[in-house]
Amino acid sequence: MTKDKGLSNMATNRRKANRAKKEETNWQERVIQIRRVSKVVKGGKKLSFRAIVVVGNERGQVGVGVGKASDVIGAVKKGVADGKKHLIDIPITKSNSIPHPINGMGGGAKVIMRPAAPGTGVIAGGAVRTVLELAGVRNVLAKQLGSNNPLNNARAAINALTTLRTFSEVAEDRGVSVENLYI
Repeated sequence: MTKDKGLSNMATNRRKANRAKKEETNWQERVIQIRRVSKVVKGGKKLSFRAIVVVGNERGQVGVGVGKASDVIGAVKKGVADGKKHLIDIPITKSNSIPHPINGMGGGAKVIMRPAAPGTGVIAGGAVRTVLELAGVRNVLAKQLGSNNPLNNARAAINALTTLRTFSEVAEDRGVSVENLYI
């Protein structure tokens, strides 16, 4: 009787530990697009689904993933796993914005992003908005140019965010102090 009670306590503790780990990570996932795609094979058409998913923790980490499977749930799970594999870290200022204006390219899509004053909000459209929100950026101006393909726009946003540098990084690269950066 004590053995069974001890085992059930261990199982309960394990469940609590797993729950605590899940709460610590605090990853959010948003599906941008689900497409039904087909492949022509000998016996006819083989249908499958493609899901584009953005994963982020709203604290400077974000990733875009693509998953394909024969059912939607499987495609989304694969997309989340792919997004977590391709995470990037971005610097966020005290005003929850980006440090400087940037451009990004992805396929035929081009994205322009500019920092904004506190209280502006995320002024962006489509996939770029989702990427910025899950990255934790709260004040930014963004514009999509060229293609309106959600995957290319999300990749262009990620490309732009990877090129972000803080003032201290620029000062270090130039070999000067942050105070002397503008002299």
